[in-house]
Amino acid sequence: MPDLGKYADAVLSAYAVSILLLAVIVALTLWRGRRVRAEMQDVEARRSRDG
Repeated sequence: MPDLGKYADAVLSAYAVSILLLAVIVALTLWRGRRVRAEMQDVEARRSRDG
C-alpha cells in the first residue's frame, strides 16, 4: 500500500464509501431483477391460463 501521508484518512474513507455504494447498487439491482422476474412469470402464467 502506498504511503498516503496526511491524506490517508480521506483517501481510505473515500474508498470505503465507494465500495459501500457499489455494494448497495448491486444489491438493489439484484432485488429489483428478482421482483421483475416474478412479475413477468405471473403475467405469463395469466396469459397462458386465459388463452
